[in-house]
Amino acid sequence: MEQLIERCCGLDVHKATVSACVRVTQRPGGEVKQGVRTFATTSPELLALREWLSEQRGTHVAMEATGVYWKPIYYMLENDFELLLVNPAHFKQVPGRKTDVADCAWLAQLLEHGLLRSSFVPPAPIRELRDLTRYRKSLTEKRTRAANRLHKVLQDAGIKLSSVATDMLGVSGRSMLMALVAGNTDPALLADLACGQLRKKLPELRQALTGRFGPHHRFMVSRLLADIDYVEEAGAELRRRIEELLAPFAAAVERLITIPGVQRRTAEVMVAEIGADMSRFPSAAHLSSWAGMCPGNHESAGKRRSGKTRRGNRWIRTALVEAGGAAGRTKRTALGARYRRLRGHLGHGRAVLAVGRNILEIAYHLLSEQTIYRELGIDYFDRYRAERLKRRSLAQLQRLGYQVTLTPLPTAA
Repeated sequence: MEQLIERCCGLDVHKATVSACVRVTQRPGGEVKQGVRTFATTSPELLALREWLSEQRGTHVAMEATGVYWKPIYYMLENDFELLLVNPAHFKQVPGRKTDVADCAWLAQLLEHGLLRSSFVPPAPIRELRDLTRYRKSLTEKRTRAANRLHKVLQDAGIKLSSVATDMLGVSGRSMLMALVAGNTDPALLADLACGQLRKKLPELRQALTGRFGPHHRFMVSRLLADIDYVEEAGAELRRRIEELLAPFAAAVERLITIPGVQRRTAEVMVAEIGADMSRFPSAAHLSSWAGMCPGNHESAGKRRSGKTRRGNRWIRTALVEAGGAAGRTKRTALGARYRRLRGHLGHGRAVLAVGRNILEIAYHLLSEQTIYRELGIDYFDRYRAERLKRRSLAQLQRLGYQVTLTPLPTAA
């Protein structure tokens, strides 16, 4: 097998230790020298690992993506070596190789022959932005869970506020809930706290606020409101920090929000997950595959067995599915027309997934070409489908030995 890298290293990463194997070829086709050492994963030990690799004059380093334990090692070495972060499933299917030394030696050997494929690791600014947007998503989910639990507690107490007020946590709803926590259970006084359009529903509010709100409900509501307040305060701080980190990528965000269905928050998530430099992905199809937005391809004995999508980046996948649903609700857009056409025979779930993939591919071209989205029209995908069908039919006829000349039919006057 052809040797492509003369000096390479494989790292087998664990929580507390990392095993390193350096392979050095004396000359093309000559003897291979191999050295193995084990280091702890503390910062002083990782500095020693970096120094040892430098002494061995290693140029390329491959490591497996083990949970979050690869991160401090990757960050320690990324400025000095050519790093490859490898999915363990791509190289661990060989029987008889299950020790730390064998794992790192096998990694180094595969790297030596160029048989490893690196995972996408964004640069440091994008990594920091990614941490914040993911934390923001978890806070949003936490607030939703707290609001749902608050709704259940009020239902348990017989308080039907959510049946009358559109937003139970709006200004009026908050005032009523704080009054309940303070011990005021008079439905008339509580209903009189309504403001704005809600005052038109005072009779319904008096009925809805009549219940059996006891000490247990008072305690639960007070704690849940405190949780919601904390999440909202933390969310405000996160928004400010995200805006600071997004400043260098403001142009990319503005390009992405021109796509139908993509709101500013979705654009922020897209930039945080894939970055603004599309040179890391060879094509839009590669990006879609990395994100887990492509149909599966499992064929055996001439039979198509499964079209299930692969596991990809769940954060951007969630954002794209939400954007696909929003685009599907738009009128007179190519993405909206595509959603409605696919929904008929694929169902809502697969249709929004397909539209989400289209949005990701459009984003790839906008960021690559530094341009904005131009609406293609509601008949774009129908025209594209007709053109593809024409090319396929011509190719089939040529394979059968026919030379075909197409003549368009005259259009009706």
